[in-house]
Amino acid sequence: MKTVTTSQKWIDLRSDTVTLPTEEMLEAMLKAEVGDDVYGDDPTVNLLQEEAAKKMRKEAALFVPSGTFGNQLAIFTHTQSGDEVLIPESNHILEHEVGAPAVISRVGLRPVPDEWGKVDIKDLEKRYREEDLHHPRTGLICMENAHSSGKVVPLSNLQEVYQFAQEREIPVHLDGARIFNAATFLKIEPAEIALYCDSVMFCISKGLCAPVGSLLVGARSFIEKARKNRKLLGGGMRQVGYLAAAGLIALEKMPRRLSEDHENARYLAKKLKEFEGIKVAEDRLDINMVFFTVDRENFSPSNFLQFLKEKSIKINPPSRGEFRLVTHYGINREDIDYFIEVSKFYFSTYHS
Repeated sequence: MKTVTTSQKWIDLRSDTVTLPTEEMLEAMLKAEVGDDVYGDDPTVNLLQEEAAKKMRKEAALFVPSGTFGNQLAIFTHTQSGDEVLIPESNHILEHEVGAPAVISRVGLRPVPDEWGKVDIKDLEKRYREEDLHHPRTGLICMENAHSSGKVVPLSNLQEVYQFAQEREIPVHLDGARIFNAATFLKIEPAEIALYCDSVMFCISKGLCAPVGSLLVGARSFIEKARKNRKLLGGGMRQVGYLAAAGLIALEKMPRRLSEDHENARYLAKKLKEFEGIKVAEDRLDINMVFFTVDRENFSPSNFLQFLKEKSIKINPPSRGEFRLVTHYGINREDIDYFIEVSKFYFSTYHS
């Protein structure tokens, strides 16, 4: 299985969203049988949705353009205008989705203290709204696994949250953008994670290498409502079976190789730990991400990024002082060794 590349070889460690479709995916896209998905008669999309539902052991699924779209569609479908959503304060929906719940669903987000996505039930209890004239309704709880910090939330915590929600008849939505990475780390099937939520969104365009798309999965009645809401939000797509064809291969074949990305991330972390002044977040190496900080005199992140770019390496600037590197299908051990070699040269030349 080969990856289609451009003429210039870039080592791109910014995210697993930069993965390119495999040749097998591109061939399947060319040969895909398609219809009009808004009418529900695109056979390739229908098959992808059926397979996604089976993977999560839910009743139905819906193909959507992106992970953010899927999360926001779930919130829009689960809630009523004016509701309040309980959400871990570091959750991707709260941190990186442009305040969309307030705009699209007209709901408030009530942050809950968390430890890399894991919440204390006592903190949920404090923030849950009892019926009162002065209170908004607690309409939804959102969780995330794998967490964007690189941690995997324990199943026991997801189970506790789900039990708390069920006792109060509140739905739970899981941002499972990297649920297959979480399942790989836990050595279980993704459905065992999805068991503890009413709806789950997962991406096929990250580590699974499909060019576009995510799936929203849940009960049949929920997905039927979400399908209409998808149309309302402008997400009704026509001959999208060309994309779904790649998604089918992503879903069938790519999860089994995610352990390679995880191993490469640990290898990268081990190499980075050898650098003086670099501190790796060793407690957050569950999946395919490496977080680190640099404490070197006169260190300039922008100069470092520019130097790497001149050597055909792309990484993101630090967020809150912390760098993140992400391994994926387009990154092998040779690429990592090259990144380490270039970085060593930079620090020995400019920060010795």
